[in-house]
Amino acid sequence: MDKKNALRAGALAAGTTLMMLLMSSPALALTRDDGDDPGPGLSVIQTLGLYVLTPLVLFAVIAGLVMVLDKSKIRVVKPKAKA
Repeated sequence: MDKKNALRAGALAAGTTLMMLLMSSPALALTRDDGDDPGPGLSVIQTLGLYVLTPLVLFAVIAGLVMVLDKSKIRVVKPKAKA
């Protein structure tokens, strides 16, 4: 029964994705709107830097700050008291 539910969920996700791709038409992006003033395009290096390297650097900085500024003590397991 579990395989049937997984298959149904996969088919639903694939169908939804396919319908969204078919319904969104990129042809509307060709017409310019009033006041539209696009800037110069980005190169491949600029795009990778903006969308890949910048988030990775931000993640590393935040993770490093969390580790450095962690105020918790190292917890040592105390031996149980003998009765």
